[in-house]
Amino acid sequence: MAENKFHHEEIYRGKDYPKKLTGLITVCGAGALGSNLVDSLTRQGFSKIRVVDMDRVETHNIGTQVWTIRDCGAMKTAALKTKVFASTETELETVDKELTTANVKQITKDSTLVLDCFDNNSSRTILQNYCQTNKIPLLRTGLFADYGEVVWGERYRVPKDVEGGDICDYPLARNIILLTVAVASEEILDFFLAVKPRHQSWSITLKDLKISKLS
Repeated sequence: MAENKFHHEEIYRGKDYPKKLTGLITVCGAGALGSNLVDSLTRQGFSKIRVVDMDRVETHNIGTQVWTIRDCGAMKTAALKTKVFASTETELETVDKELTTANVKQITKDSTLVLDCFDNNSSRTILQNYCQTNKIPLLRTGLFADYGEVVWGERYRVPKDVEGGDICDYPLARNIILLTVAVASEEILDFFLAVKPRHQSWSITLKDLKISKLS
């Protein structure tokens, strides 16, 4: 029996695969996309991940995120740190603060790649501007209803906040979340593993199960 936690990934991607996953990924936002992405990336062998989120787990998060009922009330960063260590013995670095212009430099320090999984215009804009100015690779994941996207920072335009309530009250389906996470994970793996990363942005729609390159 194989004893390596990442046995199947090594079969698929080669024996030297884990050695190429050494860069630091900073994941900004531990909600529907961020929490599932961290869970997926650590199970694929990434061990240097910093997670940024200031929220606590609430009951309405259970259906779309990685939490259990027992996690309700806990800080998302702390709950995710415990969950990831239990599954892969990976130690996350966590920041339970709001990202601001004053701390964005420290929060993104030493990042090989930054993932924008935020759900608000203010945080996205701060992150986008800082990463562009300092030439830090930024990959944005987003979704609404039956639509998801994975977009590299240089072509991303930060949308305005949608009027009409909390993002958690919008129609979100778990399947489009997991599809978007899968596409983002493959794009992240390509970024780390390919000699010349494709740097491709993607659009995902649930009704027709379609995943398309953004031309």
